[in-house]
Amino acid sequence: MDHSAHLSHFRNETLAFEKAVERVVAGAGEGPLPLVPSCPGWSASDLLVHLGGVHRFVGRILRDRLTAPPDPTDLSLFELPEDPVTRGAWPLPERAPNRGPLTRPVTDWFAQGARQLADLFRELGPEEPVWTWSADPGRHTSGFWLRMQAIELAIHRWDAEGATGTPGPVDAALAADAVPQSLEVMAPFRRAVAAAPPGAGERYRFRRTDGPGSWTVTLSGDLVHVEPDAAGPAHVEAAGTASDLMLFLWRRIPADDLETTGDKELLAHWFTLVPPL
Repeated sequence: MDHSAHLSHFRNETLAFEKAVERVVAGAGEGPLPLVPSCPGWSASDLLVHLGGVHRFVGRILRDRLTAPPDPTDLSLFELPEDPVTRGAWPLPERAPNRGPLTRPVTDWFAQGARQLADLFRELGPEEPVWTWSADPGRHTSGFWLRMQAIELAIHRWDAEGATGTPGPVDAALAADAVPQSLEVMAPFRRAVAAAPPGAGERYRFRRTDGPGSWTVTLSGDLVHVEPDAAGPAHVEAAGTASDLMLFLWRRIPADDLETTGDKELLAHWFTLVPPL
């Protein structure tokens, strides 16, 4: 997927996320916001403040062409509005969940940050050298951040929609791009951060059913080896739409939602070998 397609997905998912949050707020009326089923302990306000903070964190990296991460304890980085929802709101894990109703200053703060970030992505293009968390120096680019943020927006849009009903699937093209990103980029990062146990040669295949594509992953020691469209045997195969595969890899839907052949218990073991963040 090229830069312009990623940017289009980023903008579309931003709008869809904002609409999902608006529905949550409207449904709650004067009462507390409902919790998000797929993010235990979080409400739509937590999702919005989290994404808004991430957008400003990435925006600072891009705007200043940083080659090292900015200090996340510098709260000026996030330009938080003065509001009960955002007071003491960063870093998000330290917050009490469901702090209160969302107000116009907070939703405007989110919208402004998303718009500014989209403008930066458009201006810089995909190849601007900047710091990223990837261990691969070839992924230290502005394009890496756009790909990640389009995917993260889609995930949290799905989360927000789940607070008021059944969430809609992720766009097939974006989801098909997110699956290899999850396997090739995020899986090694998650394993390193969590000090996950070494792989013993487990071989997983994730096969798309709504279009071409499969990804075979072998975990051996500390290595994560991904083979697109491999024909060899696998210990377990999980098949589903691109959206379902993406959502499973982000631990949003259970393995039972996929068509599984082979060792089904090994599929549950995936999140031991690749712990979610």
